[in-house]
Amino acid sequence: MNKSALIEAAAAKAQVSKAEAAKVIDAALEAAVEAVKKGENVQLVGYATIAVAKRAARVSKNPRTGEKINVPAKKVVKIKAGAKFAL
Repeated sequence: MNKSALIEAAAAKAQVSKAEAAKVIDAALEAAVEAVKKGENVQLVGYATIAVAKRAARVSKNPRTGEKINVPAKKVVKIKAGAKFAL
């Protein structure tokens, strides 16, 4: 499902226009992105948890040449699915 399909489905379930559903979904996603950029976790109980994790520096290698490469530490976004996504 892409964003357009999500907007259509949300509009149908909430019985609102697609424009209204799009505004709400865009606002919710922007708020989540801003929170994660600040280093905060976003918990949607039962659905998902979005958190910032630190990835340690490591030594890797170029698969073509075999040359060792230092990969610096960085922050990454981790998403853990909640119970409602159990298949």
